[in-house]
Amino acid sequence: MNHRFSTFLIFIIAISGVYGQTSRDANWSYVERYKDMAVDQMQRYRIPASITLAQGICESSAGRSRLAREGHNHFGIKVGVNWKGPYMVMADDRPNDRFRVYRTDDESFEDHSRFLHNNKRYSSLFNLKITDYKAWAHGLKRCGYATNPNYAPMLIGVIERYNLSQFDSYSSGRYHSKKRSTDQEETEFFSEHIVYKVNKCYLIVANSGDTWERVARETGVSASKLRKYNERPDNYLLRSGDIVYLTKKRSKGDKSLRLTPHRVEPGESMYDISQRYAIKLKSLYKLNALSPDYVPQVGDFIWLR
Repeated sequence: MNHRFSTFLIFIIAISGVYGQTSRDANWSYVERYKDMAVDQMQRYRIPASITLAQGICESSAGRSRLAREGHNHFGIKVGVNWKGPYMVMADDRPNDRFRVYRTDDESFEDHSRFLHNNKRYSSLFNLKITDYKAWAHGLKRCGYATNPNYAPMLIGVIERYNLSQFDSYSSGRYHSKKRSTDQEETEFFSEHIVYKVNKCYLIVANSGDTWERVARETGVSASKLRKYNERPDNYLLRSGDIVYLTKKRSKGDKSLRLTPHRVEPGESMYDISQRYAIKLKSLYKLNALSPDYVPQVGDFIWLR
């Protein structure tokens, strides 16, 4: 991972507003590691991949809980009357609750799907649209999956913060883009790119070999619009690590940044800052009452709202 992308990734995690820095990094890593597993379960059991991933993040602390690390149990499923396998004893609703133990993470994801699919308590969930993650989240709470009264909004918050609903549009492991190309090409593209959300704008990070045309073909956003959204000239060629917005940038930064200016880092330009925060370059100059020929110096403060 190059330094530019690494710095940006840390930034978008930092503005998500949940948990500590280590937890945010872990959440992104969890999505990367288990998204294909969640999509596979969705295809076979009709459980939204976004719900599976959000539950995994919340129930296992993004794979860092003792139950996940030692027992491969990502979803906090307890023993129950039908479980004949090994278990761990841990405090939960009661001091000595017994939780299922699996040999692999795959077994945990599979058992989670079967637990919901084969249990009459959750049968009403399967009448819901697979893309309606909000209804699924509220349905899980209503059916008694968790005792936490805020379980549904917690799941919804994680799904929206990490744009997990994008995985609910996968079919046979492929994202439903507006314009379809060959199956092989789609599989390669969306296994290499995650759609991130910054300042209510969606983006991907370019990899080596990406072109405007390829991104356009896979996302359904024309190459000319992509260049316009990213304020790039027609002759600019994408480079690995470039931020590519799929929607228009905004005229000011996120509300959470109202009293938090950006401190200029070595080698950083106004354009870099505008891409980092999803703010139009012209608007960034205007917000700071700067002329277009201004060159930021290390340590300068740039206001974002």
